[in-house]
Amino acid sequence: MLTISKVCCCETMMIEKLEERKDQLEKEFQEFIKKRDELNQIARESANKRDELNKEVKELASKVKELRSKRDELNKKVRELKAEKNELYKEIDKLYKELDELRKNIDKGGRPLGEIEKEIRRLEFRQQTTVMTIEKERALIERISKLKKELEERKAQLEKHEEFRKLISRIRELKDRVRVLASEIKAYSDEADKYHAEMTALVNQLDEKRKLADEMHAKFLESRKEADKCHEEALKRKRDIRDLEKVIKTLKSRQYKTKEQLEREELIRKAKEIYEMFKRGEKIDTEDLLILQKAGLI
Repeated sequence: MLTISKVCCCETMMIEKLEERKDQLEKEFQEFIKKRDELNQIARESANKRDELNKEVKELASKVKELRSKRDELNKKVRELKAEKNELYKEIDKLYKELDELRKNIDKGGRPLGEIEKEIRRLEFRQQTTVMTIEKERALIERISKLKKELEERKAQLEKHEEFRKLISRIRELKDRVRVLASEIKAYSDEADKYHAEMTALVNQLDEKRKLADEMHAKFLESRKEADKCHEEALKRKRDIRDLEKVIKTLKSRQYKTKEQLEREELIRKAKEIYEMFKRGEKIDTEDLLILQKAGLI
């Protein structure tokens, strides 16, 4: 038969173990709560930064759209002016053909002026677009200069003819218009290039901010996911703590009842021994009488 002290000792040790486990669970619970709150804070900060970046992306996209529209409008103007310039060149070439027909009737022999003009344009284009040695470039410039001189001398001779003068005058008017158009084309092209460069720089910024916004969103999702895990772990600890508290409460209640029961049994046992002594006529003292009284034997 277990003594009161042995029973109490066993149950006390069990309660102590359970309370140690409960303390550990309380500590883990607080740690998970703290970690959850930290992760939720990171998630909030990441979301705020993401939203801020997305706002900047939206603003940059609007600016890019505006710059693209301006650039495209200017490029459209350039195309229109180039088309007009090409039409003028066609008209100039047509007038040169008329000029050559007239020249044939006026100036017997000699090279057609239209051919000279075309060769000058071809050589000037070559000079502007081809990389060459200094000697070759000098020779090309001299060739262009001779052709221009020849063209002007031939024109001077032929301009004495009235109809010829009219054609030459019209050709000059058209060429003046071509020069104006060329200047306008360059101005519009330069302005379009500036808008394009500015737009490209903004597109690069936009891409970088969009990338950062995506990174912030990924960080937000990951932090929130980890925070949810910590929350679940905290809830598990909370449930385990409540279960342990119930077990500890039950054990403490049972421990109290067991102690009371065992004390009662011990009292009855002593009372019976004293009663047997009394029946045998042995002397009993006041304390023994009190024990018999508590046991209900007297």
